[in-house]
Amino acid sequence: MSVVRVILVGLGARSRIWQRVLDEDPRTEIVGLVEANPAALAAAMQDRAGIVGGASIAEVAGRVDADAVILVTPPNNRDAQIAQACEAGLAILAEKPLADSVAAAERHVNAAKSAGVPLMVGLNFRYLAVTQAMKRLWAKDGVGRPAFGRFNYERWRDGTLPLLNRYPLTMDQPMLWEQSIHHFDLMRYVYDAEPVAISARTWNPPWSMYSGDANVSALITFSNGIEVTYQGTWAGNWNNLGFNWRTDCEKGIALQAEMFGALSFARRDDANMTPVTLPKTEIWRDDAAALLADFVSHLSDGSPLNCSGVDHLKSLRMVEACILASTTGITINPASLTSLAEPDGRTIPTRSSPLKVHSEIRKY
Repeated sequence: MSVVRVILVGLGARSRIWQRVLDEDPRTEIVGLVEANPAALAAAMQDRAGIVGGASIAEVAGRVDADAVILVTPPNNRDAQIAQACEAGLAILAEKPLADSVAAAERHVNAAKSAGVPLMVGLNFRYLAVTQAMKRLWAKDGVGRPAFGRFNYERWRDGTLPLLNRYPLTMDQPMLWEQSIHHFDLMRYVYDAEPVAISARTWNPPWSMYSGDANVSALITFSNGIEVTYQGTWAGNWNNLGFNWRTDCEKGIALQAEMFGALSFARRDDANMTPVTLPKTEIWRDDAAALLADFVSHLSDGSPLNCSGVDHLKSLRMVEACILASTTGITINPASLTSLAEPDGRTIPTRSSPLKVHSEIRKY
């Protein structure tokens, strides 16, 4: 496959990044656009002569030869999009989260598996230079194996800004599904371990503009013994992004003091932190480009599919475990929230009774 022909689905705020990285990658070509809003579709088509536009994947895929779709759409109600992509035999790269419930995400993963099409989820934070550098710290700089961590994220996210997607304003758990999902995935990826126990509380401060809970506090235990105290908010009452991820290790600490950088480390008796030199990068663009490159490599030469749908389910179960733990007051093992068979054939049981953990989201 010399050039991957892509149908871009959804023309909201995030699609601007995808259009740019697709245009800049010589191995990809946008051949179709899908958007339910006729005005938005017409405006985008003006700048892209010769491509096919329509209101559904089925409509566009029936009129143009394509290899893949990129879903830049809200996580709810993706069943039709996944089904149409599978019917057309198109590989799928979906913006995170794949769905707004574990059950829906499992349906999508099973549908792609049955159709034999690759399914990747856009966990672009894995591709940040600071993430890759942190993952190398444990051995290279002699701080030893991680033992416990503290992950704080405080933000005043104005959901009415034109450059932001607005559907999170009406979600039951916007912080968890839209932001914490990144943080949980980073923990799994950087610590190279799976969560085995989560206790949590979610709530909404009185000044929040979000319908659902914008605050999360959790204690997370991983399979290798690492314990992480997590706090995240989209309703922090100071318009200044706060990010601090500290990991205490056998011989010292690692500290990421900014969301996209400021990584340093220190051994136990060091007087000062030692900064880690990071390459100059353009945030949002470079990490999305690296994610796309992995997707294209998989389609072109069979390279491993990173951020697969199956892997993403493990991060989504952390989200649902937080919701269930907050609702019931009990500690949850995320692995219990599944109905999919594990690779060795074992089937992990689902929870015995369904729990409503999300509501309908306005289409965007």
